[in-house]
Amino acid sequence: MEWWEALLLIVGGIAAGGVNAVAGGGSMLTVPLLVLAGVPGNAANGSNRIGILTSNAAAAAEFRRLGVDGLKHAAPVVGPALVGSLIGSLGISRLTDDTFETVFGLLMIPLILLTINKPSVRTDGQAWSRATTMVVFLGVGIYGGAIQAGVGLVMLAALSRAGFELVMANSIKVLVNLAVTCVALPVFIAQGNIRWVPAFILAVGLTIGGWLGARMSVAKGNEWIRRVMIVAALALALKLLGVYDWIGDLF
Repeated sequence: MEWWEALLLIVGGIAAGGVNAVAGGGSMLTVPLLVLAGVPGNAANGSNRIGILTSNAAAAAEFRRLGVDGLKHAAPVVGPALVGSLIGSLGISRLTDDTFETVFGLLMIPLILLTINKPSVRTDGQAWSRATTMVVFLGVGIYGGAIQAGVGLVMLAALSRAGFELVMANSIKVLVNLAVTCVALPVFIAQGNIRWVPAFILAVGLTIGGWLGARMSVAKGNEWIRRVMIVAALALALKLLGVYDWIGDLF
């Protein structure tokens, strides 16, 4: 690996780790960076999980140190997400990625817009029920285990709709992402879809970014998270729907 490729992975990892801790969608940057560094697509999808694991661990530790501990709230969603992650990671080779990403891109924007409309804790009886939240997180786990890119945004949206304010939702999100990755990563390792050197280099940047992002999330609060979330959600949706490729073809 060339020195500039390593530098690109570290710098890009810091940026993506920060975005992941605050909202989500950082894998939209890191997977293409791995491909640019010479890692094949399927291996890039797997190698990215090393950094996702370390960055979410760093973010979870920092959230807890700063007094925002989502662990006691995470139990209802972790179980379904773990089951979904196993299904998704095992089944990704049998799915058509393009079709799945297109459908996901179409569904994500209305979900994010619903969240942005009223992202605070629900006291009016309109928050999702426990059963609904568990079903949603089964689906989140399937997507996270299979593709990962953007799963943090959907988790943040779902947790907000379930009644959590955004800072606490962020803390729960990184814990669930950590658990989902712990299930999916061994599957990718068993399939030989990890390139260890670029994966560890990227993980350094993602871990630093995850720690910084957690600090920013707590310091800046709900309004700042919501703004980052809007930008990240729209950017990811446009990517999944192929808008960037279409624009590139025009020029």
